[in-house]
Amino acid sequence: MPTTAALSFKVRSFTAARAAASGWDMAGSWPTDVRSRTLVSSGAMDPSDWVARDASVVWHGFTQMASFADHAPVIVDTAAGHEVVDVDGTRYLDAISSLWVTTLGHRVPELDDALRAQLERGAHTTMLGNGNRVVIELAEALATVVPVDEPHFLFASDGASAVEQALKIAFQYWVNRGVAGRTQFLAFAGAYHGDTLGALSVGDDRGFGAETFAPLRFPVLRAPAFSDPRGFDVAVAMVEAHRHELAAVIVEPLVQGAAGMQTAPPEAFAALGAACRDHDVLLICDEVATGFGRTGTLFASEQCRLRPDLLCLGKGLTGGYLPMSATVAAGHVFDAFLGEELGPRTLYHGHSYGGNALAAAVALRHLELLHERDVLTNVRARSVELRRLLDERVVPHRAVAAVRLHGLMGGVELAAPDPAARWGRRVCAAAVRRGVLLRPLGDVVVLMPPLTVTSAELRQIVDTLVAALDDVVAEPRASELTRTGGSASASGCTRRGGGASHGISTPPVRRASWRRTAAPSCRSRRTTTSASPNTRT
Repeated sequence: MPTTAALSFKVRSFTAARAAASGWDMAGSWPTDVRSRTLVSSGAMDPSDWVARDASVVWHGFTQMASFADHAPVIVDTAAGHEVVDVDGTRYLDAISSLWVTTLGHRVPELDDALRAQLERGAHTTMLGNGNRVVIELAEALATVVPVDEPHFLFASDGASAVEQALKIAFQYWVNRGVAGRTQFLAFAGAYHGDTLGALSVGDDRGFGAETFAPLRFPVLRAPAFSDPRGFDVAVAMVEAHRHELAAVIVEPLVQGAAGMQTAPPEAFAALGAACRDHDVLLICDEVATGFGRTGTLFASEQCRLRPDLLCLGKGLTGGYLPMSATVAAGHVFDAFLGEELGPRTLYHGHSYGGNALAAAVALRHLELLHERDVLTNVRARSVELRRLLDERVVPHRAVAAVRLHGLMGGVELAAPDPAARWGRRVCAAAVRRGVLLRPLGDVVVLMPPLTVTSAELRQIVDTLVAALDDVVAEPRASELTRTGGSASASGCTRRGGGASHGISTPPVRRASWRRTAAPSCRSRRTTTSASPNTRT
């Protein structure tokens, strides 16, 4: 493996080399032969060359590019099934579903066929004032399964956009009805709803750039996080107290994913939904992460007995094939926007690629496959197996503070002796070296395998995780921190994007038993979980 200095040199020098190889002159004129740029790709290349090429032209989201090359990023060449293969030919089990989107894995033959078939019909036509056959078919199919009454679908390309649309719809809904003062949103601490400005506003006040963009974020009413046992009681009381100023409440049903897989019991959400109905406040359910089977039902709202006024979908909608999201509006919300042609009731919102035909065709076939393959049954069965493996192998590990799991959404919270130790990143790096692709949320290792994961693959993931934990605990840096008295408090184990810590001493759903150990300091004696459908914990 090349040294960091060598990689950095390649990154700095590659721009000039790329320009020379592709025919650019350094004054910026167009190359004499655009095809000559393929010379850069010809022949065998050292994997570090690909990292250098990447760093010279690509800006990765949620990534510090100054140190990008230092972390041996995986540069993927191909993917199939539940594996990705890098440019060096190394195979990795995709245990994060490529950031939680590849529900059935890569190169699913039926989805490949659906994409090819739609290419024969047309890749894209605008949905602004016109329609498209396959988009209509997708909306009709979704309408039969979403937990929304008389649903209407506004399509976009990503989850943050779906949330942004929902916020604008909720605000304008009250304007269109002629109700003054309904301008506030109630959101939860620890929430993450996306990185656009509106979505960032209703997300947590710390982490993921919230502090940087604080002057641009609009203020919201903030209920406690899921990890606070009083959280939903407070939220229900806030709905009643602020009912005349609230446009909507926004919540992630069952699991706050980016908060480190913090969970809350279904009955808590049911009480929140009832409060919204009783006080005529719109309810927005953000199921970008939980939708399409991830929690054991097609939508997490089903387990919570919620019928939201607005539902946000994304990630798993196309099975990880193409960017597509949707904001689903209940009939009474949609009706509030009906009026004169191009009048003030019109929703002046829509994106160029909203309702892309290729994405719609794949999403439609994906929805059919979830049923044909009985994927939800596999999710529930594998969740039970994963819970048992975690209880037996991971929960007792001295590097682990807590484990949370619902369906196939899991988080292993590490008992790092000091946040500066970056155990989450180091554990995931150790797992990648062993052929399992993991990505942390601060000091929480995310387990988010495809919904079609096998028992053998779950064992591989857990075996690899345990070995990675052993590696990190044994590293000199960990021993040094322990000897120098690094903090090992239970409340300092999870960090969200550089934000403040979230306590683990009062896990949601079920109060876990804790005991102090030498160092790291704390561990849970069993996996924290909400009751999955058709299973008992």
